[in-house]
Amino acid sequence: MAGRQTGENPRPGMKQIENESSRLITFSKRKSSINKKAKELVTLCGAEVGFVAFSPSGNPFSFAHPSIDAVANRFLNRNPSPNNSSQALVESYRQAKCKELNQQHDELYNQIKAEKAQGKALKQLTKGKSDAAWWEAPIEELNREELYQMKGRMEELKRSLRRSINQKTQGEASGSSQGQELEK
Repeated sequence: MAGRQTGENPRPGMKQIENESSRLITFSKRKSSINKKAKELVTLCGAEVGFVAFSPSGNPFSFAHPSIDAVANRFLNRNPSPNNSSQALVESYRQAKCKELNQQHDELYNQIKAEKAQGKALKQLTKGKSDAAWWEAPIEELNREELYQMKGRMEELKRSLRRSINQKTQGEASGSSQGQELEK
């Protein structure tokens, strides 16, 4: 096998489109594609982009971010630092947002700390009574979660009492029926 044939036709060479209306349509489509790619570079990479083109009919088209002057000056080394008002504004917003989020974090952290302290105090109240009289904890001082916990404990106590009563009732019933069998 000397060489593989893929069956694909080679791409025709680049040359100017001769039909003027086709050339204008192609320019319009390609210009839109280049603008889209330039905007993607700005959005995805934060790049400073400048693009200038003249149509076959001589009309100028451009896209630049942050501005054509800023990009041209940077390109010509007249203004090498990228500091401009839009970046300063973005940085200022970012710092303000970070400060706000830090304040929210601190507030939530302090709330959690207070809840833990209240829970610890509640445990001290209930543990001081050796968990035997946990139902005597001051209900007015309990929050919603602690009230639900107490409700759960009471429901468990109720189930436990029912089991004990049923066992004793069944035990007495079976004991009395066994006693009756012994008498016979």
